[in-house]
Amino acid sequence: MTSQPNPLELAPSPGGIIELPKHGVTVTAEELKVRLVLAADARDDIVVDAGAVESVGQAVLQLLLAARIESEAHGHRFVIQNPSPAFLARTEALGLTDRLGLSHQEELQS
Repeated sequence: MTSQPNPLELAPSPGGIIELPKHGVTVTAEELKVRLVLAADARDDIVVDAGAVESVGQAVLQLLLAARIESEAHGHRFVIQNPSPAFLARTEALGLTDRLGLSHQEELQS
């Protein structure tokens, strides 16, 4: 028997911020997908905190990229705040820094 996640448990944390897990792997991507959809339905802007990320896989990065494209297509902001060094290293290695809107954040931190 497969149980469905409770949408209330998957809602963004207080302040409307979606916190990425320490290890963003395919198994955690489904939960992230639900959180991103709920966030898009609940408010205009989406804010993702990547501060705790130690590793991030392809499935999670694909969801983040799709969420950013969708959010901006509807005139809303999509922000990844507090990216950890591991998150930045992975996105840089894959050439996704600009596409995820992180290059501007790096300039602000410099």
